[in-house]
Amino acid sequence: MFGLSAKTRQVGADEALPGRDARPFSLTGTHTVLGTRIDAEPPAGHEEVVFGMGCFWGAEREFWQLPGVWTTAVGYAGGHTPHPTYEEVCSSQTGHAEVVRVVFDPARISYADLLKTFWESHDPTQGMRQGNDVGTQYRSTVYWTTEAQRDATLAARDAYARRLSDAGIGEITTEIAELGDFYYAEDYHQQYLSDAKNPNGYCGLAGTGVACPVGVLPADG
Repeated sequence: MFGLSAKTRQVGADEALPGRDARPFSLTGTHTVLGTRIDAEPPAGHEEVVFGMGCFWGAEREFWQLPGVWTTAVGYAGGHTPHPTYEEVCSSQTGHAEVVRVVFDPARISYADLLKTFWESHDPTQGMRQGNDVGTQYRSTVYWTTEAQRDATLAARDAYARRLSDAGIGEITTEIAELGDFYYAEDYHQQYLSDAKNPNGYCGLAGTGVACPVGVLPADG
């Protein structure tokens, strides 16, 4: 029980691992599925947002399949340790969440559609866990990059909370904050569930079964 409690307690900046000044590994940088650069600045007219939904392997796949998403990448955000490793994040001593960076074209897919995928693809009521994955790194998060995204996220959260309450499900625990530092995860984590890497790999994502009343995806989306 002591170990479980330690993994679900968010560390403060004075407790976090020290980290390092630069990324401790190389990054290929090309998206295995989309062929775009995962570490590029958003092209003109595009936006980025960062979502945390538990283990980032399955979460990333949810978004790269959406039309209008230009690139995705998994990484770490919301914590204190600069340039952490996967092992450090999994220790729950960095404060980071496992997250997915999504760069999208709002002319092809709305932010509301991304939020719909986010809310419906995991259980945002579980606190510092997602299913059998326990720890602060598995918490539900939205790190926005524009005030319009912030406002839309808060409105969607409130609307979805009412749907969850009607279904007898608990309160949303999702962390919603402006994006600070984003650190890319190691190369082998990028597009981990793609056909080229691990098409039958582990994915622990499971939604609540309650539809979110925002966004309208195409029928083939």
